[in-house]
Amino acid sequence: MQDTPITFGIVTCSDTRNLSQDQAGDALEKLIADRGWVCKAHTIVKDERMNIAEAIRHQADDINCDIVLTCGGSGLSPRDVTPEATRDVCDRDVPGIAEAMRYHSLQITPYAMLSRAVCMQRGTTIVINLPGSTKAATENWEGIVDALAHAVKMTTGAGH
Repeated sequence: MQDTPITFGIVTCSDTRNLSQDQAGDALEKLIADRGWVCKAHTIVKDERMNIAEAIRHQADDINCDIVLTCGGSGLSPRDVTPEATRDVCDRDVPGIAEAMRYHSLQITPYAMLSRAVCMQRGTTIVINLPGSTKAATENWEGIVDALAHAVKMTTGAGH
């Protein structure tokens, strides 16, 4: 484990929610705090590719979050463009995290296979697409949370 707490940003992608209605984002903030980690930013953006990409870039580059969690926009709806926006601003794929989320969720629901979520790196920031519902976002979190501290350590070149 690293000496300083892992820092997170949350980008909720929604045409209908505002911060006071973002139950999934609030649940993620609590899960982050429960680990002793810090949520440095939490924002809502419309389901527009450019808006999502800019929010990810801002939280990675300007706020310097170790991990940016996107929430919503990773399904099959025509308005779901979060994976594309993530690819627009990231450098490297980290497919194992998205695979682990789908695997974990498939133990709960067959609909998990419909997720198009990706995980990528932008520099030393890890960007993880989570579903928009509170239940699905927290279930996906449970499937990956134990590897996050090691992942952050690896992005800084600290080795195993």
